[in-house]
Order: sequence, then C-alpha cells, then structure tokens
Amino acid sequence: MLLIACPWCGEREELEFHYGGQAHVGYPANPEGLTDSEWAEYLFVRDNPKGLFAERWSHAAGCRRWFNLIRHTVTHQILAVQSNRPVAAGQPKPVIP
Repeated sequence: MLLIACPWCGEREELEFHYGGQAHVGYPANPEGLTDSEWAEYLFVRDNPKGLFAERWSHAAGCRRWFNLIRHTVTHQILAVQSNRPVAAGQPKPVIP
C-alpha cells in the first residue's frame, strides 16, 4: 500500500485519495478556437514517463483538497508533495528535481 502525505492532514493510506492525472497541464488559452482533434489532445494525451512524474491527487476521504506530488513511476517513491495550484496556460511548467 502506498502512503501519501497530505499537506494538510499528514500521512495516510492511498485508499483515502483519488488520482487526478498529470500535474501542470494548463487550460487552453483560446478553448473556443480549438478543433475536435486539439480538444482530444488536451483531454486525453498525457506524458507517460518511466521515472519522475508530477501528479495531481485529491484527499477524497479527508480534507478533500487537491495537491501535487512528484512520484517515481517505477519505484512509486514519493519525492515531494506540493500544495500549490495547477499552472495556467502560458506559464512554464515547474522543473522536476
């Protein structure tokens, strides 16, 4: 079982959380101008690295807040937990250590 440290509630079992996908995915700057293909790319295409990956998680059975964490996708080791909000379109993605 994976133990996740909620920034507000402390360390809890993975069962209390919901996975929210890749972190730092900015909302399109001009959503009305996107084609169906571009919308599909925004909604469904995500990175799938072998190594460090920034993810969004929600503490569904606790404080219900969203946060980011950096997890190694092979070892499942959690390297950092961030309580910041997702990045808006046009802003640079944070560098993963």
